[in-house]
Amino acid sequence: MFKSLKGIGLLLIANVLIFITLSITFNLLVSVILPAFGIDLQGAVHQQDLLWALVIGFGGAFISLAFSKQMARAMLDCQQITQPRTQAEHVVYGAVQEISQRLHIQMPEVWVYEAPDPNAFATGPSKNNSMVAVSTGLLSNLNEQEVKAVLAHEMGHVYNGDMFTTTVLAGLMNTFVYFISMWVRRLFAERDQAMLGMVLSFVLQIVLGILAMIPIMWFSRRREFGADAFSARVYGKDAMISALRGIERWVTRAQPEYTTQDPLVTFKISGKTGGAMSLFASHPSIEERVAALQQLRS
Repeated sequence: MFKSLKGIGLLLIANVLIFITLSITFNLLVSVILPAFGIDLQGAVHQQDLLWALVIGFGGAFISLAFSKQMARAMLDCQQITQPRTQAEHVVYGAVQEISQRLHIQMPEVWVYEAPDPNAFATGPSKNNSMVAVSTGLLSNLNEQEVKAVLAHEMGHVYNGDMFTTTVLAGLMNTFVYFISMWVRRLFAERDQAMLGMVLSFVLQIVLGILAMIPIMWFSRRREFGADAFSARVYGKDAMISALRGIERWVTRAQPEYTTQDPLVTFKISGKTGGAMSLFASHPSIEERVAALQQLRS
């Protein structure tokens, strides 16, 4: 109970500090910086828009985080492991239990979901309220040590609080998207062009929302390296490298069907992307991850 209240308190403090920072930045920009360049927006920009943008941007992000486990379970054909029955279930459950005890955190829920591709993920509002899920494809394509390395990687996400920090970043990006779109809508409304302002506001939300995904996905790729390093500390870097190589072999065999038919390929550990789409990939390439692991000290 105390840990839960502490987490809520930290969340509220984080939101207040972010709002104060944005407010100060807002006032400096509108009152000092822009007027210095001859741009006067003081009558057109309203601070209450920033407040509403903050509430909507962070509110949506944290509601999604709060219900992330429920949404994940609803979207997948999955089964929770509470009493392992098969050898594979013993490996999965035992690895998560072992790492949780080592880290002194509450053991996440452990789930297995039906999917042919070798994948795994972790989600949940906090490190003491989370879930770890692996696909049946992961269990059938990797050996026990490789599966445990992937689970350690996911536990790295849990322990590092990656879900929370990603949510804060998403909330910040959403705030700016909503604020700019609301400012444009208000600006045109004050010029008796409310319909045009509404259309432009809608288009801006879409365009800026897409652009906001770039820094969010960049951070997501950075955190993957951290989770890989965590796995290397738990089971050794060779196990994680072997797991990534095993996933890479599966992707090579499954292409091009896998990459052309799976709309979520850029968000998966086994996804391969190139060109502009790499900016929107949640995971670095396997080659980059292996290279980073090889540079770690044994």
